[in-house]
Amino acid sequence: MKSKFLPFEILHEDRDMIVIDKPAGLLTTHTHLLGRAAREAQPTAENWLNSYVRKGQARSSKRVWLVHRLDRETSGVMMFAKDGRFADALRDRWNELTEKTYIARVEGVVGESEGVFESHLAEDADGYRVRSVKAGASAGRGAKAPRLARTEWRKLSDDGSTTLVEVRLKSGRKNQIRVHFSEAGHPVVGDVKYGARRADRLHLRSVRLALVHPFTGRRFEFEVPA
Repeated sequence: MKSKFLPFEILHEDRDMIVIDKPAGLLTTHTHLLGRAAREAQPTAENWLNSYVRKGQARSSKRVWLVHRLDRETSGVMMFAKDGRFADALRDRWNELTEKTYIARVEGVVGESEGVFESHLAEDADGYRVRSVKAGASAGRGAKAPRLARTEWRKLSDDGSTTLVEVRLKSGRKNQIRVHFSEAGHPVVGDVKYGARRADRLHLRSVRLALVHPFTGRRFEFEVPA
């Protein structure tokens, strides 16, 4: 369902959730702006959906809750909660209840047919870059504690200079796919931040989100074309 009032398609909506196909270039949520008015005026998926559920009524108490994120330049399936209890229950059991699948094109020819990257990821103090560190490593002043990330992948094809891979995540750490492939010597095409050459865009897309409802046990699957 594409609304003329939204810059993206709504894939599914019910009383608990809204699932969208987020376009590349759109922030998931606000950056560190000072003042509530500035944050709510920033064009983000979260703000667009808040306006959508409030139906233009600025004083409405309706809102959406952020339960996971996609990087600004990553497109594809993304879900927001419409109920606070649902959001809390899902966040508490996110790795248990969800599975995310991405399609990425990475630089170079990956020799293996499949593999797993697993490491503890830590953000720099300013939050801009992420890197793998040894388990138990100090986060450093002002930085978040390192968290375990597991990236499972399989090769789909290559064209002699780049490789198309399918990636499955159970954890959802910031920049996880981008960091793991960069550290393996195969940065995502267009990911200048992590060592790739410039390209038309970041070649990373969330193509599938599978979810078990934390209260009803019902299973949902949402997919978009790669």
